Amino acid sequence: MVNHKKSKAMLVLGIETSCDETGIALYDATRGLIAHKLHSQVDLHTPYGGVVPELASRDHIRRIMPLVAETLAEAGVAPVEIQGVAYTAGPGLIGALLVGATVGRTLGWAWRVPTVGVHHLEGHLLAPLLETPAPAYPFLALLVSGGHTLLIEVGGLGQYRILGETMDDAVGEAFDKTAKLLGLGYPGGAALARLAERGQPGRFVFPRPMVDRPGLDFSFSGLKTYALRVSEQQVLDEQTKADIALAFQTAAVATLELKCRRALRAVGLKRLVVAGGVGANHALRIALQEMTQKEEAEVYFPRMEFCTDNGAMIAFAGCQRLLAGQHDPLEIQVHPRWSLEDL
Repeated sequence: MVNHKKSKAMLVLGIETSCDETGIALYDATRGLIAHKLHSQVDLHTPYGGVVPELASRDHIRRIMPLVAETLAEAGVAPVEIQGVAYTAGPGLIGALLVGATVGRTLGWAWRVPTVGVHHLEGHLLAPLLETPAPAYPFLALLVSGGHTLLIEVGGLGQYRILGETMDDAVGEAFDKTAKLLGLGYPGGAALARLAERGQPGRFVFPRPMVDRPGLDFSFSGLKTYALRVSEQQVLDEQTKADIALAFQTAAVATLELKCRRALRAVGLKRLVVAGGVGANHALRIALQEMTQKEEAEVYFPRMEFCTDNGAMIAFAGCQRLLAGQHDPLEIQVHPRWSLEDL
């Protein structure tokens, strides 16, 4: 990235196309979030039981410019008023990333404004800063999604130190796979959480992976396998499925809670930020609220609609980057794999 002159005024168009959601948003440095639109591809991918990359890319191409037009119209903003464009540059599906990056760079060139590629996970990390009150730096972040389970010490914009990560499946991935073996379809994580609400506590007790070892890393593959073994030994009526779902969720949440408590104590911080799709899980929210209260700490969540992928988090993160004096050169670059620590 290269520098441009800093400005306190900044109206940014944000574009998110890393996977299976097309998100567009307008964020103003002084007025906050102005407008945002989101198109989900769930119905498109459901017949295949998961995201089909080629279909995802094609759908982004169809949706992105109409969503930009709708967002600008809703906000009553003309292109001449936009002062910067931010787009997700990675990590994600390369075809999907290229759609957003190409459109973002093209709009920036046409409107003669700076553009910046945003790290998808940085967008998630900063999403809780869209709320009021917003957490102050430094803080500990738990980033939990279908592709990531990370504990991160956040010292400021671009100051990220990974304290712990999953050794195999991400927690969201384990939720989805367990949901699939229970016949809940795609996407399964939210469906499993709803089913768990009808579960009978204590009928099944699942192990808490890696909690008996020092450190802050995670492992959820074994928990998913345990759910498979239990389900194979049972007649899977609806109540049994609910009981298995509850046991799985309870073990996953307890593991995340313990590691967050351990991390807060290890780094001496009193602020915990939770981001990513699994951050919408009600049981996890309650557990972390109770834990932080006991630890005399604070916990921050983005609103439900900003837990999953969205354009608002990219517009916000991009605005912070542009205000810090950063923008991208003309060539289009995306990073399907991209570590936060490389920022």
